[in-house]
Amino acid sequence: MSALVIIAAITLFALYLGVRARRGHDMSLEQWTVGGRSFGTAFVFLLMAGEIYTTFTFLGGSGFAYGKGAPVYYILAYGTLAYILSYWMLPPIWRFAKSHRLVSQPHFFARKYDSPALGTLVALVGVAALIPYLVLQLKGLGIIVATASYGAISSTAAIWIGAAVVTAYVIVSGVRGSAWNSVVKDLLILAIVLFLGIYLPIHYYGGLGAMFHAIDAARPGFLTFPAKGSSVTWFQSTVLLTALGFFMWPHTFGSIYTAKDERIFRRNAIVLPLYQLILLFVFFVGFAATLKVPGLTGGNIDLSLFRLSLQTFDPWFVGVIGAAGILTALVPGSMILTSASTLLANDVYRGMVNRNASDASVATLARVLVPVVALVAVGFTLHGGETIVALLLMGYSFVTQLFPAVVCSLRRHNRATKQGAFCGILAGVAVVAVTTTMHLSVGQLMPFLPDALKDINIGFLALAVNIIVFAAVSAVTQPAPAEQTHAPVH
Repeated sequence: MSALVIIAAITLFALYLGVRARRGHDMSLEQWTVGGRSFGTAFVFLLMAGEIYTTFTFLGGSGFAYGKGAPVYYILAYGTLAYILSYWMLPPIWRFAKSHRLVSQPHFFARKYDSPALGTLVALVGVAALIPYLVLQLKGLGIIVATASYGAISSTAAIWIGAAVVTAYVIVSGVRGSAWNSVVKDLLILAIVLFLGIYLPIHYYGGLGAMFHAIDAARPGFLTFPAKGSSVTWFQSTVLLTALGFFMWPHTFGSIYTAKDERIFRRNAIVLPLYQLILLFVFFVGFAATLKVPGLTGGNIDLSLFRLSLQTFDPWFVGVIGAAGILTALVPGSMILTSASTLLANDVYRGMVNRNASDASVATLARVLVPVVALVAVGFTLHGGETIVALLLMGYSFVTQLFPAVVCSLRRHNRATKQGAFCGILAGVAVVAVTTTMHLSVGQLMPFLPDALKDINIGFLALAVNIIVFAAVSAVTQPAPAEQTHAPVH
């Protein structure tokens, strides 16, 4: 009962904070989507850190460590590489967005390439990637509440309640509600993760070194990369793919616009890689659980953190862990809902149906679409069986297809054309869709490759097809050079 009270209290507090965040602000489209471009270093830091500390980290990170062993370290590596990229990549994106008063990611593509059709395609790709990401948050929320409440609230009921809470404060406050809740979430998650990652290995094994020795003795090879499957090749390609895609998520790209100053990104690029190290403590929990709660398989590996916590701590503390976990679902979930509904209203509706729609009508439509997107995500959540990491990697393969067009657009003399960008993205997304639905790997598609290359992340094949099509179509659709005018000879 004590666990349930704590979980309910934190959920209500998140709702209160999210609704209160709009106080003193007229919720225009710009305020609702990008916070009026007024966020300082701390809020931008927390919105971007919200991308790291989701239910994926809390459950997926520990579950992946429990189920797969060494390959889990890819989660530690890719964010760090992405932040290094951000030092150079984000300031020019922010400057362009500010000068053109952009409110969404597709807006950026449409303006850079002078192509509303490209903006609409990017919006559709964004929504297709965001739905599995939102499903991931709701799936995690269901696991957390059902487990932490000792079964008092079913996973299905928790998913409906969580979706209702997020929908309510997103409609009212937009991105401001996400920012305010991210402050509470990061403080709570920081304390819980550090405590669990230090305490559990000491409690059960006597220390980190003793824990890894015990695991290595009981499961030889578990702490090294396997020769096939999640091998070193898989690790390297997945780290690179997800690093390139990190800022291509529509809600992360949109969080760039909220900053009031471009120097904020360079400060954050220095600090955020250090913040990544906290992920190690999540992994330690998963490793601690491998010998203490054996037998979890398939999607159930995501339960490892809570199964170990249930047999270790009093119910009230399990409630605190559950409350922290709920915030890791609600904060990113709210950012995803804001982005998805903005993409549909601003970039699909205004881009394809009514080019002359006013900002006020688009803002109203975006709010109306919030519960619709939430209902679609709930539907997929209740009828899907993918593990949390598998869901995220599928979404990453989609959004990474946007990276080549973004990078080319930042060049002073961009030789890429709107036709090239459109066809490249379309080709890459098509490859992802086919390979994901048919569960194909690079090894299956190209059995003639040496074993070392068969484990390359399938998203890379899609990215390679994208770049080839992008370059080829851009080459044949170059605008004709303007006729040279010769000055008269005197």
